[in-house]
Amino acid sequence: MKPLAQIGMGMVLGAGAALGIAAARGAADDATYRQLALFSQAFQTVRDDYVEPVKDIDLIRNALQGMTSRLDPHSSYMDPRSYTGTFLSQTRGQFGGIGVTVTAEDKAIRVTATMDGMPAAAAGMKTDDRITAIDGKPVDDFNAAIDSMRGRVGSKVVLTIVRASEKNPFQVTLTRATVPVNATTYRREGDIGYIRMPGFNQQTADGLEKAVRELKRQIGPGLVGYVLDLRGNPGGLVDQAVRVSDDMLEAGEIVSTRGRNPGDTQRYDAKKGDIMDGRKLVVLINAGTASASEIVSGALQDHKRATIVGMTSFGKGSVQTIIPLNNGGGALRLTTARYYTPSGHSIQAMGIVPDIQVAQGGESEVSVVVRNSEAELEGHLAGEPLPPKRVEAPVIEPAPGKKYDDFQLSYALDLLRGNMTVATVTRPPKAPIQSAAKD
Repeated sequence: MKPLAQIGMGMVLGAGAALGIAAARGAADDATYRQLALFSQAFQTVRDDYVEPVKDIDLIRNALQGMTSRLDPHSSYMDPRSYTGTFLSQTRGQFGGIGVTVTAEDKAIRVTATMDGMPAAAAGMKTDDRITAIDGKPVDDFNAAIDSMRGRVGSKVVLTIVRASEKNPFQVTLTRATVPVNATTYRREGDIGYIRMPGFNQQTADGLEKAVRELKRQIGPGLVGYVLDLRGNPGGLVDQAVRVSDDMLEAGEIVSTRGRNPGDTQRYDAKKGDIMDGRKLVVLINAGTASASEIVSGALQDHKRATIVGMTSFGKGSVQTIIPLNNGGGALRLTTARYYTPSGHSIQAMGIVPDIQVAQGGESEVSVVVRNSEAELEGHLAGEPLPPKRVEAPVIEPAPGKKYDDFQLSYALDLLRGNMTVATVTRPPKAPIQSAAKD
């Protein structure tokens, strides 16, 4: 918090006062306070001379965003609305709302999906309905509209709907309910339990434990094993990744985090007890598997608890700490550490390499090129050198003419049952992977 106080002092006292403070504290701080004086001068100039009046708070928040976003792709400043609204809802895994997915349109928001069992679906709202007003106020700002639809569970909200099949707009009154975010889902695939984990929030480990209990009950003693689907999982809370990993491991390190100083290193170990009773396990990953989901994949792979199937993961091997700012000023999302798998391997800018590379179809041509990955992001933290197996491993694809709804899942199910999947194996050409990174 000290740097914020210093910035504030520079702005209030002006350039001369800031330089005076620097002189009093000694030459070691002189360069820093000269830069703070420069910021103070720029702030005052924009405030006085910009073509339109600008609120001081907007200038400060923009400066905070610029300061953090230039550090790396994952550090940022969250204003109070972003922090208390969207971010905390995501991490808690639920919020008060009506259960719709929407996209922005001119002077409206369009419904792209409704969630089963939620107020919008129960009231008969449909895909492609256009919401033009909320509680009588016309929609003119997408983010504000999202905030208006959310609120205390049990409170009411009135939506004005335009539907193509109706001549006139009509109103729907909904009572907000608890809407889950990134909820873990599961289903029986014959003698195999399939568990889909789309993110890591405060409900994720509980969701896994419930899924395993229910699948054991549904399938019974003939249960062969499990598929844990982490494809497209962007990550989330590290403590939930640790707990999920712990649920499937009997002992050993799960992950370690190493920060700027040696004293910042933390190690997380598994406790005895595997909720899956040692049953066979396949974990599905792809280029959208990142961060916390890479912690889980890496731990299960290093301990040989699971077979990792799919395509190389995103490669986000950094830890972000949320640091609330004083006086309700939002929060910093700041990269504070790298994380390492039990073998001491950092996946930063490289990713988890599957035990068996299986493509949905068509990816083999680009499987050795860094695309849609951490290494592609400008300003990413440097990673380890790529191992030869990354560019030499074969990629399994569907056989020509063979149709699958989900080839990677079909392969995983066959693998657990000991069956042969109809597929073709291709070996991609070697290609150098180059990216500019900073230490």
